[in-house]
Amino acid sequence: MASDLTTMGQAAQTAETQLAQLSTTQRNAGLTAMAQALVDHQDVILAANQADLTSATDLKESFVDRLTLTADRIEAMAEGMRQVAQLPDPIGSVDKMWKNEAGLMIGKQRVPLGVIGIIFEARPNVTADAAALCFKSGNAVMLRGGKEAIQTNIAVSDVLRQALTDNGVDANAIQLVHDTSHETASEMMALTGYLDVLIPRGGRGLIQRVVQQAKVPVIETGAGNCHIYVDEFAELQMAIDITVNAKVQRPSVCNAAEKLVIHSAVAADYLPAIAAALRDQGVQLRGDDRACAIVPDMVAATDADWDEEYNDLIMAVKVVDSEAEAIAHINAHNTKHSEAIITDNYQNGQRFLQQIDAACVYINASTRFTDGFEFGFGAEIGISTQKLHARGPMGLNELTSTKYIIYGDGQVRK
Repeated sequence: MASDLTTMGQAAQTAETQLAQLSTTQRNAGLTAMAQALVDHQDVILAANQADLTSATDLKESFVDRLTLTADRIEAMAEGMRQVAQLPDPIGSVDKMWKNEAGLMIGKQRVPLGVIGIIFEARPNVTADAAALCFKSGNAVMLRGGKEAIQTNIAVSDVLRQALTDNGVDANAIQLVHDTSHETASEMMALTGYLDVLIPRGGRGLIQRVVQQAKVPVIETGAGNCHIYVDEFAELQMAIDITVNAKVQRPSVCNAAEKLVIHSAVAADYLPAIAAALRDQGVQLRGDDRACAIVPDMVAATDADWDEEYNDLIMAVKVVDSEAEAIAHINAHNTKHSEAIITDNYQNGQRFLQQIDAACVYINASTRFTDGFEFGFGAEIGISTQKLHARGPMGLNELTSTKYIIYGDGQVRK
């Protein structure tokens, strides 16, 4: 398979060279064509998705949800592409320009990263989102999805590639690795001569494997052990609404809340109501000793629970005596993804914003908003939980690098 990956890498580099020569208008036309192609060929995509779902006999329900496509979800994928087409083009823009003492005009200009590799699990929408963002930002992309979604990914990538061909663009700007073996993933992690950066999207196991094994530079995207902290100044109905939404609206995704932390001053009054609302939605609760004393039929939480990303209708609950204790607990166990405080106290909210170490920190809002579409990026390549290069939902700008352009009129250094 190594020779196949090398061939794909060479083709991606050739396509990336062509992409660099396309105008913004041409790239936007390609995106619009790809979006329409998804809608026009949704029957083919849905048939492939049904084949994957038929084979998904050993996946838990939350992962089946990630895998499942519907006409509405395909339309959302297409709409994400259309939105990306409407966004400002970062390529070629000059962030700033200045003159130095020698009279040189020095500018800092946005350029593509080059060829981007993405290894992901059972989320076929990643194929379309990644293709859109990489194409708009002038990057070629090599995609390697999980075996659970292989038929869907092949159908989506074939539709997108044909749309590029029909618009006179090298289809190898978007390539899908059909071999889903671990060996191929490992070979892709070592494709240093062709990939400029590698982005893993999936659970903690996949992400850590890529971070630990890859020779290609990695942008670490987030597993999501996200928390809701209900402080002593929270409004009860808001706390219920936000906690239920953050846990239940789509429990299989990385921005779903996995933990509830609640201040002891309101726990006796608030926790039974919040727990009842969660249970009405089928959520299993696992509590520390103090939470279980208030809601006795909770499952007792173990030490492992505080670090677990469930991706399921499960939530662990901890009672604390202060905001400082809540912040310390969250920072000790979170994955630097998304954290929220529910409070009517301005100082408490600001302290939480400043002291929580995460890519996205909310006051009085659900963690489910950590999403490229919701942030106005049209789509996202992933949610970075690291601090170098990019952090949070990664849109077009995060898929660029910079180079310095210098204008002179004969200067030599003395």
